[in-house]
Amino acid sequence: MRGAAGKVAGARQAVNEARRIVVKVGSSSLTTAAGGLDADRVDALVDVLATGRGADKEIVLVSSGAIAAGLAPLGLPRRPRDLARQQAAASVGQGLLVARYTASFARYGVRVGQVLLTSDDMSRRTHHRNASRTLDKLLAMGALPIVNENDTVATDEIRFGDNDRLAALVAHLVHADLLVLLSDVDGVYDGDPARPGTARIAEVRGPGDLEHVEIGSAGRAGVGTGGMVTKVEAARIAAAAGIPVVLTSAVHAADALTGRDTGTYFHPADKRSADRLLWLQHASTPQGSLTLDDGAVLAVVERRSSLLPAGIAGVEGDFAAGDPVELRDTEGRAVARGLVNFDAKEIPRLIGRSTRELARELGPAYEREVVHRDDLAVLRP
Repeated sequence: MRGAAGKVAGARQAVNEARRIVVKVGSSSLTTAAGGLDADRVDALVDVLATGRGADKEIVLVSSGAIAAGLAPLGLPRRPRDLARQQAAASVGQGLLVARYTASFARYGVRVGQVLLTSDDMSRRTHHRNASRTLDKLLAMGALPIVNENDTVATDEIRFGDNDRLAALVAHLVHADLLVLLSDVDGVYDGDPARPGTARIAEVRGPGDLEHVEIGSAGRAGVGTGGMVTKVEAARIAAAAGIPVVLTSAVHAADALTGRDTGTYFHPADKRSADRLLWLQHASTPQGSLTLDDGAVLAVVERRSSLLPAGIAGVEGDFAAGDPVELRDTEGRAVARGLVNFDAKEIPRLIGRSTRELARELGPAYEREVVHRDDLAVLRP
């Protein structure tokens, strides 16, 4: 009978079998406390990644650090709170970050390619497909993609907010076999890791495993935006999409990539989510909302049915056909997101009417769903 160690080893077999891996590293693992890039830390990470990739393994690196790298050159003592100065720091720091990676990977003869994304690139289907094709082509040509949020042009309304969520979405975008989240903490603990008596949680099989765990919200170094909360949320997004996740510290990166017992392993769901449903749920920015009557909420949430005009009770916002919208119940609670088939100005005359009636009055183009079930992501059970 196998013990706990044997069970963990068995659970991590997917790590050893992974052929396409997304690795995310946070700012605190790449920079000094003052904000500049730490060349030794970058080289140590590159040593692991360059050794870990090969003929049968591909790696995509999602790297924070642009804003942090730009602090010292601009004379900023700490990460600024305002968006304009963050973007200025990112503009200076992104070049320094990629130049450092380029030089470090060159020691192994590895070419790198920079890919900067915004939330818009993940939420609009044409941008989403283009990003997917670019990453696939870089990997096919033997390059190692380095992905970051395009902080220089992103606005508050279209930002991912942290690179942990971006990493989860990129892992799904490239159909990764594994996501590795690296930070300055070596896993999820059942309490404050600084306190005696707390223990590392080796495996998470589902949300219930962390129900009674208090997860810290701030990192140690103060140069990044995410804490353990964002990492656990990113791990849940990826695992729910069918991608196993290892969450550990950057110093244990080699162990994480080789399936050793390090960090916290998040078991994947049995079935992968459809691409556009994942970005609808986690990356899209609703351009408006539709209020559903009780019957429509039941049909959309429980039966996973399309939304028909007869089930709509109200509309808000200024959106165009094809935009993501939020679907709400009569209490104003969001129950789903979907791609709408009509402009906002068309919706009022559709409310509460059958598609057959609308087709007779307005033409055959109106005998269809307002949101088709294939373009709809439910937000709550």
